[in-house]
Amino acid sequence: MAETPSTMLPLGTSAPDFSLPDPSGKLVSLDDFKDARALLIAFLCNHCPYVKHIQKQFASLAKEYQAQGVGVVAINSNDVENYPEDRPEKMAEEIKQADYTFPYLYDGSQQVAKAYRAACTPDLYLFDQDHRLVYRGQFDDSRPGNGRLVTGADLRTALDAVLAGGAVAGNQKPSVGCNIKWKRQGIPDYFSNR
Repeated sequence: MAETPSTMLPLGTSAPDFSLPDPSGKLVSLDDFKDARALLIAFLCNHCPYVKHIQKQFASLAKEYQAQGVGVVAINSNDVENYPEDRPEKMAEEIKQADYTFPYLYDGSQQVAKAYRAACTPDLYLFDQDHRLVYRGQFDDSRPGNGRLVTGADLRTALDAVLAGGAVAGNQKPSVGCNIKWKRQGIPDYFSNR
């Protein structure tokens, strides 16, 4: 597994627009979250060991904060021709298995991932009520095999600050995970220049 850090999109960036299908074909867009107190966008996939490592705790945290008015959406941008375990029908199975209570969308063109400058799975972006980026970075400092408990502490601290109307600390650590599986002709400049 290739360990890849997130690109750390500049804080204050407006959430790029999206309209993507879930595995059943239902379209979900950024506008669907206009009344959310905050919006968490997570680039995930089905097979990544880093995603699997945090999956249970991420699903639980998402459910907890959805109950407080936070919008949560996950996006899978992997090349499914070369990584068939990430195909939409497998995403439907993943939703049930992981008990996801949020939309899990398929970015087949990979354009949404590029708009967010997403690089890895998991790659996490937290936007405030005005859809301005206030946090991008790690779930916590646990990684597969490092022996640290998966707590979601970093993301939880940012979520709590946003919901309390406070500022999110600017000292944010990049998420680390498997690289997004880009289509051969579609590797973005920000990724290929690393």
